[in-house]
Amino acid sequence: FFSLKSKSPAMRILVLQHLESDHPGMLRNCLSEYDIEWDAVLLEKGQEIPDLNAYDAMWVMGGPMNVWDIEKYPWLEQEKDAIRFWIEELKRPYLGICLGHQLLADALGGECAPQDPPEIGIFEVQLTENGINDPIFNGMDERQFCLQWHSVKVTKIPENTVVLASSPLCEVQAMKVGNCAWSMQYHVEVEPNTIDNWIDDPDYRDSLEESLGKGALEGIKKQATLMMSYLNKNCMKIFLNYI
Repeated sequence: FFSLKSKSPAMRILVLQHLESDHPGMLRNCLSEYDIEWDAVLLEKGQEIPDLNAYDAMWVMGGPMNVWDIEKYPWLEQEKDAIRFWIEELKRPYLGICLGHQLLADALGGECAPQDPPEIGIFEVQLTENGINDPIFNGMDERQFCLQWHSVKVTKIPENTVVLASSPLCEVQAMKVGNCAWSMQYHVEVEPNTIDNWIDDPDYRDSLEESLGKGALEGIKKQATLMMSYLNKNCMKIFLNYI
């Protein structure tokens, strides 16, 4: 890999988290390796979103809540406002993962709806023609396996948006809004303890058992473990392409 330390000026990334366990995962290793500063805001803990002008990029992570759960999670409104301001006014790079993918669509006039059946486990996605030609997927396979954990999907994309990846169950697996906002419905950041961390949250555990039945966890963990080096390699590629 090329050296970001010598070829890129100092940058600072704002990470919006919805659960303490839904952090950037493997992406933290990428950030550390290339000495990129980042600040996490734990929205579930009541932390306030700071002045956006101080940051060069925004990452919005996953979580078990839905984009429409405003009454239960009132901070979602402030988060959507921040995403909208970031994209429409500041026009700076954005990366959304899972819920962060859905929030990008919702904040900019798109729509989300329940995914039936949910996608939980290792699934394959197919790059579209736009995805094959987009720099975020430069050097990556047209068909990719990834970890999915969602029961909501984007059903209407915002204006000025192209779909970058799809699957039979979910048409909008990845998208690009404008020139510098990318998002994926799947989890590129997975690392060896990701699933164990998620399953500690009752909402994640319930969604797994409701979708796949009790006992499904071990099968998913085994499959993810077998593919971990592949998943991590793809994570690094996306990170470098993004940077």
